[in-house]
Amino acid sequence: MTVGVRLNCDGPVATVTLCRPDVLNAQTPEMWRAMYDFSRDLPGDVRVVVVRGEGRAFSAGLDLSVVNDPAAENSLAVLAALSPEECADRIAGFQAGFTWLHRPDLLSIAAVQGHAIGAGFQLALACDLRVLTDDARFSMAEVALGLVPDLAGTKRLVDLVGYARALEICVTGRRIDAVEAERLGLATVVVPPTELDAAVEDLVGAILAGNRNAVVEIKALLAGAAGRSPADQQRAEREAQARRFRDLVGAGE
Repeated sequence: MTVGVRLNCDGPVATVTLCRPDVLNAQTPEMWRAMYDFSRDLPGDVRVVVVRGEGRAFSAGLDLSVVNDPAAENSLAVLAALSPEECADRIAGFQAGFTWLHRPDLLSIAAVQGHAIGAGFQLALACDLRVLTDDARFSMAEVALGLVPDLAGTKRLVDLVGYARALEICVTGRRIDAVEAERLGLATVVVPPTELDAAVEDLVGAILAGNRNAVVEIKALLAGAAGRSPADQQRAEREAQARRFRDLVGAGE
């Protein structure tokens, strides 16, 4: 098992668990590398990925002991010493630990309890759906460190809540409770902590009840909708439905 994060697969469901509860699942670049490696090892029959944290928090964000350790491979001092191009390439590797959850053939669900701060918030945003406990708290806290969110969370946030609200959330770093998260569209559902597992299982079951190819087509249609004109979106619907017709009668490629 890779220290700090583990992968378990059970048929069509894979579970990624942050397992550093003693530090509220604070994240490291090594964990991001492991998460990307998980994406390459997933069995082909996996349809749903659940991301969760052990203990009382989803993730308290970046492990500051790594950032502040000048001897660490990805410390602030080391990253600052790289050329801009090298630094950007290093960060691209970090982002890959999150962006694989956008894959069109997977639906991803974040099961969030307690705090999801900074990198924790961005990991929840990387997922398609978010089930929150009523004690969950989101915060994009990078600004407090003089940093920007750089783990592929900014577009997801703008897509969900709009530019002005996303800007306010990011530049203030304030806490967002579960009630507000649901109102803003950041939460798919909010439940008491004792009901988190059952709520996630119900959502997974509902997803798996749908035709896999239809679910994949629907995700692609909706994920790309914001970047298409109405006419282009309607064309995408027609083309997707034509593929479904052919597949259902056994005439697909």
